[in-house]
Amino acid sequence: MSESTPAARAHVRKTRVGTVVSDKMQKTLVVEHVARVPHPQFNKIVKRSKKYYVHDEEGKAKVGDRVRIVESRPLSKLKRWTLAEVLGH
Repeated sequence: MSESTPAARAHVRKTRVGTVVSDKMQKTLVVEHVARVPHPQFNKIVKRSKKYYVHDEEGKAKVGDRVRIVESRPLSKLKRWTLAEVLGH
């Protein structure tokens, strides 16, 4: 198999930056990501928010922290993201 085929290339993981809205579960955070996207019909910039369940092994992040999360394999029914770094409070 040559190196230029899609199967040979490593998967580039998606990353998001968001705010921690809950840290009450063990090793799990709820992170809200707000994206500014153009409305499909009117082209006005609107905010779209989505919550992600994120694995936090060491419990580093707290509510209100800005964090970078990275896509991972499914860890539970809802968790598909892992904490990459805490950017600040």
